[in-house]
Amino acid sequence: MGRPNGMLNLGVNLGKWQRNKYVGVSLVGKTLAVMGFGKVGSEVARRAKGLGMHVIAHDPYAPADRARALGVELVSFDQAIATADFVSLHMPLTPTTNKIFNDATFSKMKKGVRIINVARGGVIDEDALVRALDNGTVAQAALDVFTEEPPSKDSKLVQHENVTVTPHLGASTKEAQEGVAVEIAEAVVGALRGELSATAVNAPMVPPEVLSELAPYVALAEKLGRLAVQLVAGGSGIQSVKVVYKSSRDPDNLDTRLLRAMITKGIIEPISDAHINLVNADFTAKQKGLRISEERVVVDSSPENPIESIQVQISNVVSKFESALLDNGNISIEGKVKYGTPHLTCVGSFSVDVSLEGNLILCRQVDQPGMIGRVGNILGESNVNVSFMSVGRTVRRTKAIMAIGVDEEPDKDTLKKIGEVPAVEEFVFLDL
Repeated sequence: MGRPNGMLNLGVNLGKWQRNKYVGVSLVGKTLAVMGFGKVGSEVARRAKGLGMHVIAHDPYAPADRARALGVELVSFDQAIATADFVSLHMPLTPTTNKIFNDATFSKMKKGVRIINVARGGVIDEDALVRALDNGTVAQAALDVFTEEPPSKDSKLVQHENVTVTPHLGASTKEAQEGVAVEIAEAVVGALRGELSATAVNAPMVPPEVLSELAPYVALAEKLGRLAVQLVAGGSGIQSVKVVYKSSRDPDNLDTRLLRAMITKGIIEPISDAHINLVNADFTAKQKGLRISEERVVVDSSPENPIESIQVQISNVVSKFESALLDNGNISIEGKVKYGTPHLTCVGSFSVDVSLEGNLILCRQVDQPGMIGRVGNILGESNVNVSFMSVGRTVRRTKAIMAIGVDEEPDKDTLKKIGEVPAVEEFVFLDL
């Protein structure tokens, strides 16, 4: 990437000796932004440090201690793209990251930035990248992945003189193929020893009566996981999750494997392209450095209901919504099944009662008359339909939170107007 090697190679093949036409840049002292700080991103950072580069990284869920150990600074997305000389992409393709590198993103980058994408083709808006290459914002791009594979022969991106492409080679090395063979052999040996296999196709046996009984709680568990992870502020690596099951049953008579898997699914899938199920949930969580502990609390409730409520706590992170924090600093949300439907019943120390469907706005405000009407009017004027609303408070006329269910996702201007209401102290939009 320091030089346009593809064009240099082509030139020599055509009998040209263009030593002065293409001038490269040194890597020493340059800033590399690693976008996605998982296993591959961490290894890229390690090697870049060895080349004398200053390495920063963006990954909302990367453990801070992993970055510190490598001498890498975790920064926000905007800070990463604004300061980088080189950008290396290692992020999954999710609804959040789809075309995250677009015209608006490129407009915030340094003139002459160089981009490497070996992650997923869809994270880059390829038409926007062509425009950025044409106007000089992006000096060079090296791409191993594309939105459509193989790309069309007349692709402007592929044909661009400042783009180097490879046909999604990924792990196409002799060593990698040998590694896969060894991994398969080790998995077989582990299975014969009775160890958990990450690639098993058969789920652990869950009795039919347990599946039937827990069916209404499966959706609740996944929703709580999905909600909890969205409350974590960017740059805070999730490492520890605690799940509390409140039930009238003896703890030994409560099989929660399926619920734990669904909570894991809700936490990991929004920030990863991994597919989580009962088979691989524990293994995937361990692989990502995520510790999930469980606690069963006996409470007085109907013995007909296997679980009264489920509470999910995430510790040692920064929250986007401070009201979701307990006194111990943990993000905490709690829910229960009511009339066969998952409900959110507690955010931090605030009690609410809203159905977990569609989209949700959490809003903390001064507990005073007219707040429901003000926020509701803003949403109504933007043609955003409110499906349900609940207000919770701890002490009257002090602080309260509104949990507002909406059918549509409000645009940025609408959310900005909510934040500008004088008595609103914080709010967050959540996609459920």
